[in-house]
Amino acid sequence: MRAGGERFGSFGLATPAARQAIPADDAIALLKSGAAKPDSFIGYGNGRSYGDSCQNDAGAVVDMRPLNRIRSFNAETGVVEADAGVLLCDIIAHAAPYGFFPAVVPGTQLVTLGGAIANDVHGKNHHRRGTFGCHVESFTLLRSDGRTYRCSDAGNARLYKATIGGMGLTGLILSASIRLMRVPSLDIVEKATRFRDLGEFFDLAEAADQANEYAVAWIDQLAGGHGRGRGLLFTGNHAEHGSHAAARAGGRLSVPVQPPFNVLNRPFLTAFNAAYRWKKGRSPDPRRAGHQSFFFPLDGVRDWNRLYGPRGLFQHQSVVPETVARRAVPAMLEAARRAGQGSFLTVLKRFGDVRSPALLSFPRPGYTLTLDFPNRGEKTLKLLMDLDRITVEAGGAVNPYKDARMGPETFAASFPEWQRLEAVRDPAFLSSFWARTAKKLDARRDAAEAAE
Repeated sequence: MRAGGERFGSFGLATPAARQAIPADDAIALLKSGAAKPDSFIGYGNGRSYGDSCQNDAGAVVDMRPLNRIRSFNAETGVVEADAGVLLCDIIAHAAPYGFFPAVVPGTQLVTLGGAIANDVHGKNHHRRGTFGCHVESFTLLRSDGRTYRCSDAGNARLYKATIGGMGLTGLILSASIRLMRVPSLDIVEKATRFRDLGEFFDLAEAADQANEYAVAWIDQLAGGHGRGRGLLFTGNHAEHGSHAAARAGGRLSVPVQPPFNVLNRPFLTAFNAAYRWKKGRSPDPRRAGHQSFFFPLDGVRDWNRLYGPRGLFQHQSVVPETVARRAVPAMLEAARRAGQGSFLTVLKRFGDVRSPALLSFPRPGYTLTLDFPNRGEKTLKLLMDLDRITVEAGGAVNPYKDARMGPETFAASFPEWQRLEAVRDPAFLSSFWARTAKKLDARRDAAEAAE
């Protein structure tokens, strides 16, 4: 069945949409009755995951968006209690007049609270605030034993740690309490610093983190010759005197239909990169920017993922240790150039050492590189495997909630403690991602033990 006749796909559009969807209330009733079957559910928020961590080909996705109440907000402490289906933009709009903002925001504000917790998302200030999970006080989790658990670091701590970053596999998050941070305004004083190559970026990055709340770099991935590795380092801090009003989320522009081919081809990307570098980097002076343009620029164009055409896109995000980043990051960019693949959005930033409470969390100290590629079939899949190999050989990890095709070996190398999550996974919950990675690793282990 489909909830309301909607299509429940991933944002990357490179994997099939869910075959079955069930409204949240129906799933809750089944779970409370103890009648949920094994591997039957996975929670589905607002469909902003790029891969198949929000899909369950073996069962149904649970549409969580109707659970969208903000239950309470403490204007003194900045603690907000909300249903799991509330969008981040709604929390921002609710708290902004009181001088609060989420301590961590990803690259889109159109994610649900439950999704942000389940993926332990990160932002441009990991070096100071860590991941989203670092600011989760507690949440209510419904499991297939029919029980509802209130989870925090002090109560049901095992489920608390497994659910943050657990990609929806421990049960259904119904509501959560999170701590926002006090800010002088929503506006950001932004500065763009040009760098000639990656070596210069690495020389700038640590000092930029120490001096600023936010820092992230854009790389001109297609630049060759003397311009190879060039880009812009963006730093930002909340403006002392600025707006406390959050405008309506979502831009006026949209891509109303999906073109029959990939619009973001190499000539377009070359021209776009040159124009973007000139426009954003033409002045070294700080400027004031609205929070939406600084944090969520792509939200300004609805359904922009359609520009990649009917085959969609793959996003590859990796993190490598700081000690090898000067070798590994250029190697990944060179692999993409050799493959003739252009990345529309190439982002590089530094993770700090703030530990997440999550059992499995992607961010860890080092540098993280994000690349977007149009899906060109086997050619693109081969490149992504090469990027996996470079990452794993460098002692790094590939981001599972951005992924739609990594193999079990890459997942195990990225998250060697994955079995600890499997041990507390709710038997009624499974994702297509977990089925093609962890479940295959489990089957191989069982086969090896049987052969001994």
